[in-house]
Amino acid sequence: MNFGLKKIDIYIIKKFLGTYFYSILLLAMIIIIFDISEKIDDFIDRKAPVSAIIFQYYLNFIPYFVNMFSALFTFIAVIYFTSRMAANTEIIAILSNGISFWRMLRPYLISALILTFLSFGLMNYIIPFTNRSLRSFEKLYIKNPFRVNDMNIHMQISPDTLIYVENYNNMVNIGYRFTMEAIGKDGMTMKMSADMIKWDSIKGRWKASNYCIRKIEEHKEILRRGKELDTTMSFKPADFITDIEDAKIMTYNQLNDYIKKEKLRGNTAVGKFDLERNKRIAFPFANLVMAFIGVALSSRKVRGGIGMHLGMGIAIAFTFILMQQVTSVFAVFGNLPPSIALWIPNMIFAIIAIFLLRAAPK
Repeated sequence: MNFGLKKIDIYIIKKFLGTYFYSILLLAMIIIIFDISEKIDDFIDRKAPVSAIIFQYYLNFIPYFVNMFSALFTFIAVIYFTSRMAANTEIIAILSNGISFWRMLRPYLISALILTFLSFGLMNYIIPFTNRSLRSFEKLYIKNPFRVNDMNIHMQISPDTLIYVENYNNMVNIGYRFTMEAIGKDGMTMKMSADMIKWDSIKGRWKASNYCIRKIEEHKEILRRGKELDTTMSFKPADFITDIEDAKIMTYNQLNDYIKKEKLRGNTAVGKFDLERNKRIAFPFANLVMAFIGVALSSRKVRGGIGMHLGMGIAIAFTFILMQQVTSVFAVFGNLPPSIALWIPNMIFAIIAIFLLRAAPK
């Protein structure tokens, strides 16, 4: 079934997707070789098995790499094969046979949409699973454990319960100067304080040292003190650790749920997770934008040939990537919402694409 596609459509789609996958997999192999040379000492020192290096690390690295450079290689692929078509006067032959320039863009649109949906699926549902294997491998054989020693942690663990920890160390799962308050309709109903809380991983409970519990029931105050108390509380050690790397192992739905939960708890670092969520929507759209800029630039036959088109194309592509990084910084450290910041490069370059397409030879 060709779904109404003509031979010229299938020809361009094959050229587009073939050039894209060939170039990105070729570069992936080169990057893997350089990565092995950089990490070989870690692999040897920590005695990483060859099977784990190949199947757990590098096999799961490929989807991440493909998606990371997706927009750039979409652009390069279009520039490369369209420039060759222009140099061989194939585009002139297409247009002179009654096919309009806008009709010629249909296979480009189809190919770019395939890569856009592929990038969306990779970012939101496939890479989070492959990153779990990558992360466990890195913890064992490459990176040191993630350390947290935060000060003055305020957290809302439920709509009516607040906790405070002056200092928390995730390596030993100990918090110092702990306070928990429960708020009812008429004010505070319970307050618990302790000099130290420590997580008991065997029992799955917290142990409070030098604790004091104050309860207010029917306008009466009940006070209870002690040296040690084993208790179950509705938070765990992981709730004190905000690691942006966690976002990379969450699907889009899991990331949404996590952001809602952390906003309820008053986590100030949730903005980075919100940035990651919006990036997963805006980033795949870049494939469409870069594909149309590429075809608009390379469909004209110029004296410099493919080299001229590639030079112009790479300059525009890196300008686009630089703008993505700049707007991301504004979203994290400025007052610009991520939902706006991450779409600014796409919108600006979409306008450029429309202008270039209108100016392209018809």
